[in-house]
Amino acid sequence: MNIFSNTVVTLTYKLFSASGELIEESTQPITYLHGGHHGIFPKVEAALAQKRLVGTRSRSRLEPEDAFGDYDADLVRIESQDRFPTRGQGGNAIRRAGRTATIRMASSYTVTDIAEGKVVVDGNHQLAGQRLRLRLHGARRASGDRRKSSRTATSHGAHGHHH
Repeated sequence: MNIFSNTVVTLTYKLFSASGELIEESTQPITYLHGGHHGIFPKVEAALAQKRLVGTRSRSRLEPEDAFGDYDADLVRIESQDRFPTRGQGGNAIRRAGRTATIRMASSYTVTDIAEGKVVVDGNHQLAGQRLRLRLHGARRASGDRRKSSRTATSHGAHGHHH
């Protein structure tokens, strides 16, 4: 069987920086519905189109626009620390750099610095602006349960985000 539109595909992956450093490796297979349903990067999906489902291996070089987008300096903001919930207010407390926080008027941001009552937040994906290499291995047809759930919603790819 080959990979065509509306084929449910389960695969494992390794994500590398342009210099070859391993960034992330799937610990569990991911499942997506092939055919433009936004379950995987479009360039990767195109590379897999019509290949054999079982045992397919693929390598893709991804420019920023093919993956997590260009870095947008306008998504870096300085906010007053009082805009963030503190412990006991029913929300997430501000944590040190590298943690995600939610601002009421925006989606999610990464807190990159906290100082003197100010919080620096960055709305860019941590891999925005980077050239990446993606190695897919072990593609196969999803199990019955996975096929059923993938018809209603596609799975998340690398880093748990829609691609």
